[in-house]
Amino acid sequence: MKSFAKEINITAAQQILDVVPIIMRTIRAQMRLNREADLSVPQFRALNFIRRHRDASLSAIADHLGLALPSVSKLVDGLVAKGLVTRSDNRHDRRRLALGLTPAGQAVLASARVATLSYLANALANLSPEELRRIVTVMETLKTIFGSSDLTGSDPHCPSSRPGS
Repeated sequence: MKSFAKEINITAAQQILDVVPIIMRTIRAQMRLNREADLSVPQFRALNFIRRHRDASLSAIADHLGLALPSVSKLVDGLVAKGLVTRSDNRHDRRRLALGLTPAGQAVLASARVATLSYLANALANLSPEELRRIVTVMETLKTIFGSSDLTGSDPHCPSSRPGS
């Protein structure tokens, strides 16, 4: 019985490795398609990062985007000039800036998110109510497992991602 449990465990893990990247690629493509026309893809990715990581630093965004710090500084300058991002002193480290979204920045992301949600709902429209319930149940379970800070670790650049922050 133990070997069957291990085998199904490996099969489930393989499905996650195979399917999640496909879903994420679709979500990213839809989010980019639905971004405001005057935002570059790196600017849009930076906005999303700031949304997920309260008080994000320039260093954290640079790491996420794979860009040099001076490039990210210029990119963020553009977002600040557009009224989408705020800069303030970091409450955990006065030597760093903390970046946040303005209401306009939140609205830009919300608009893209609503359009993407609509796309995904349409893609799932032909599934039965039972299939949809199973997806919801599995996604809730995966969120419980992988949403734990013990598994994801913390980002030293983002105080809000540290356990207890």
